[in-house]
Amino acid sequence: MQHFDEPGFINVGVGEDVSILELAQLVQQIVGYTGEIKHDLSKPDGAPRKLMDVNKLHSLGWKARIELEQGIASVYAGVKDSLH
Repeated sequence: MQHFDEPGFINVGVGEDVSILELAQLVQQIVGYTGEIKHDLSKPDGAPRKLMDVNKLHSLGWKARIELEQGIASVYAGVKDSLH
């Protein structure tokens, strides 16, 4: 990836789908939020599928080394530490 210069976009991810509610619950658990997650089920739920195709990324030899939970926890810890 150091010398990549092809036109177009490359989707960065692990190739696994997660719903917005699942993501919110994961963040809730990581940050220790004990409040309620509210969502309005009467509203349209947006795109039925948000999973990006990571085949181009993988064909270039790049694969994620950490899971989503570990990544969010690491970023949260870094931000929290920088505020103290």
